[in-house]
Amino acid sequence: MGLLIGVDVGGTFTDFVLLDAASGRLRFEKLLTTPDDPSAAVLDGIERILAAAGEPASRVERVIHGTTLVANALIERKGAAVALVTTQGFRDVLEIGRENRYDTYDLSIELPEPLVPRERRFEVAERLDAAGAVLLPFDRADALATARAVAASGAEAIAVCLLHAYRNPAHEQAMREVLAAVLPGHSICLSSDIVPLSGEYERTTTTVANAYVQPIFRRYVTRLAAGLRALGIARELYLVLSDGGTVDAGTAVVAPIRLVHSGPAGGAQAAAVFGALAGLDRVVCFDMGGTTAKACLIEGHRPNRTTEVEVARLARFKPGSGLPLRVPIVNMIEIGAGGGSIARLDAMGLVRVGPESASARPGPACYGLGGTLPTVTDADLVLGHLDAERFLGGDMRLDPALARLAIAQAIGEPLGLTVEEAAAGIAETVNATMAQAMVIHALEQGRRLADYALLAIGGAGPVHACALARRADIGTVVCPMGPGVASAFGFLSAPTAFELMRTAIAPVRGADYAGLRAMLGAMRAEGLALLARAGIPAAAASTDTLCGMRYLGQGYEVEVALRPALLEGDTAGLRAAFEGAYAALFGRTEPGVAVEMVSWRVVVSGPMARLLPAIPRGAAAGALHRGSRLAWFAESRRRLVTPVYDRYAARPGLRLSGPAIFEERESTFVVPPDSSIEVDDALNLIVKL
Repeated sequence: MGLLIGVDVGGTFTDFVLLDAASGRLRFEKLLTTPDDPSAAVLDGIERILAAAGEPASRVERVIHGTTLVANALIERKGAAVALVTTQGFRDVLEIGRENRYDTYDLSIELPEPLVPRERRFEVAERLDAAGAVLLPFDRADALATARAVAASGAEAIAVCLLHAYRNPAHEQAMREVLAAVLPGHSICLSSDIVPLSGEYERTTTTVANAYVQPIFRRYVTRLAAGLRALGIARELYLVLSDGGTVDAGTAVVAPIRLVHSGPAGGAQAAAVFGALAGLDRVVCFDMGGTTAKACLIEGHRPNRTTEVEVARLARFKPGSGLPLRVPIVNMIEIGAGGGSIARLDAMGLVRVGPESASARPGPACYGLGGTLPTVTDADLVLGHLDAERFLGGDMRLDPALARLAIAQAIGEPLGLTVEEAAAGIAETVNATMAQAMVIHALEQGRRLADYALLAIGGAGPVHACALARRADIGTVVCPMGPGVASAFGFLSAPTAFELMRTAIAPVRGADYAGLRAMLGAMRAEGLALLARAGIPAAAASTDTLCGMRYLGQGYEVEVALRPALLEGDTAGLRAAFEGAYAALFGRTEPGVAVEMVSWRVVVSGPMARLLPAIPRGAAAGALHRGSRLAWFAESRRRLVTPVYDRYAARPGLRLSGPAIFEERESTFVVPPDSSIEVDDALNLIVKL
């Protein structure tokens, strides 16, 4: 019943939420991220939030941390020097890939550069068949020569990915023994540990990416844990995985690639909580921060998840232009820019926003920290959506003159537009881009956005949410309390959990169900052991089993949640479960075609914390109506006199009409004309457009 602290490191801001578990009191904090050393802002913010709450560090029971460190290392190519050890003949799998072109008509197409150059890719004599049986025995003498060549290459970390090791890890484990003897202290990552799934290319890229980030991640976690101890926090540091679960730091360091999207996963977890409190079963989470915006569908109060993601794309919205990873992850899409994304004119004279970001340094022009290029935040300020004097509760003053100058020079003057018209063009461009991407993301999952409510989080999310919703044909928008720190809030509600994956291909008719149950039981036992390290007994854990299934002859699977009874050999039930999921995606089934089970996921979770949003401690509410200001709205194509309200004074039962602006310390919610506003019992602002 002590203190819980959630920390989300973003590209522009680092967010903090402190929860007193005994009283339920909350406190929020937001600081600029320190890109050179993200742990500096983390430690500074924790010290500040404890001091503001008047609480000793000794009361902190848990610090739960989400970080962009892994994703940034891959995007910026700032990881360790990695060597790849693979089966003879498979040295070039990273460059061969799937042999696909992500842009058929681009004659000068640029392909992702492998994380491992060819001179650090090594082959070893051994071979297994697809069932895991030995075709060519492991040659220890050859392995020793390979290990010495790896040592001479100067590699800091080694990825081992041998053919069909997901069926039989023995050769990879033998290779690790040889490498550890020659290179003591080096990071050695086995594909059979990191991603024991079929798919040679994706298995290799995932294992290599894990080795690439592991040394820097380990150093970061070690440094952060030491800093927490220096503050007087003796408890274990916890980290948020990309699927929304949390694990202790020791577990996270083994497979840091599973944290590639840890921050956004916290936002999705928070949106699931807020959606449940608002009584909504179908929600699309719109999370727009300082650097990027993402969207995720949430059904039944649980974010949709997947095991495939692509990072560091060369072409932002073109699958195949990045590094494919097979990791458990919340199924989300990057749908546009963040508040710090830079606006510019392209060669055709059209307004483009992002993907380049002003980040925390120098930041948007209006920050006055040296930035001179116009950003989305600059446009929001010029349009009257933000208050220059009350940004971050007045702790950070914005400069409208610098924003206007940047927009005029880069957009307005070249196009012959006023500053306001140019700012409106920036806002309209980013809203249109995000709405289009969000609609496509839903359609790819067989869903219609009109059936969902939009739940806005992130520092910039509530500013753009209503305009985005109208473009996407969404009728209801929800803005929770504290949306600007929602990801950090979501970390506190996330269960301690771990997900295990295996490939075991078997036909629905004629499968060895006893063997499958034994495999799944072993996976569950492994997950329970990880939970036990976090102090969670087996009696408090829950288990979900999911299976990737497909029609015989297909190359890709559809994931199906399975009840335990189906694995007793209920072939009709298994087929019905698969065809229900298949029809939801594709609108049809193939009744005469055999079905097979391919991949398996077992998710073992501890209990989820039950959190109720509240007015954060230290955020004293004043009068509800703060005044008014001129704000631009796309619906009217002009500025309107818009009432400004204190978000903290909005109590359950309040009803208002748009236009309106609600301000709190970490975010601003902009509501357009011709809309109704209501505050529900959980302090959510519910807008009907």
